[in-house]
Amino acid sequence: MREQSLDILDGVETWVFDLDNTLYPASSKLFDQVSRRMTGYIAEYFDMAPDAALKRQKEFFMRYGTTLRGLMTEHGVDPEPFLDYVHRIDVGVVAPNPALALKLGLLPGRKLVFTNASRAHAKRLMERIGITEHFEEIFDIADADYIPKPDKTSYSMMLRRHQVSPSTACMIEDIAGNLEPAKALGMATVWLRHENEWSGPKDPAAPSYIDFVTDDLGDWLDLVLARRKVAGVSRDGD
Repeated sequence: MREQSLDILDGVETWVFDLDNTLYPASSKLFDQVSRRMTGYIAEYFDMAPDAALKRQKEFFMRYGTTLRGLMTEHGVDPEPFLDYVHRIDVGVVAPNPALALKLGLLPGRKLVFTNASRAHAKRLMERIGITEHFEEIFDIADADYIPKPDKTSYSMMLRRHQVSPSTACMIEDIAGNLEPAKALGMATVWLRHENEWSGPKDPAAPSYIDFVTDDLGDWLDLVLARRKVAGVSRDGD
């Protein structure tokens, strides 16, 4: 797996962050709560056993990018009640992260959240972590007309809405495959690797759409901040 030189980030003006398992550690297992509620929703909706519901949930995810998209496409499910249901979780398992907040505050440029989840879910988590003030805006699944990553359409919609030039943007994601459309559009890409097998690239040998790999967001931001300091990049207007 290749690693680019940090100098490709010198022109970055906008940092686009995924939310779940990216702005907080996957080790918190927060998304396990969401997954279990998805399984419960499907079990109730189709009146099926939990094991069968989990299997169908995974099939939707693999085929459509999100379970919700599969439910909408094949069964006409109303997205808002679904999102409200699956995001009724305990965000207390995620710890506040003042160190991350400090680094985001020092990072020059605009910061956006681009998520397949809901705005309400994103806001709750960002407030819990303590990073809300450092982000200009959230682009959620409703903003994308419920077209999820990795569909290239949602990326184009996000870029247009927030007037982001992809050649001056960097995307940070925990699902490697979600970086492929970002790279195709001209963005720099960072894969935040964790233990979940489904988050890795289909071809682990050398996916050209991944510029950087890190196991820790804070550590990677330290490298970027050090590079920016050395390069003398101005923080005016941050």
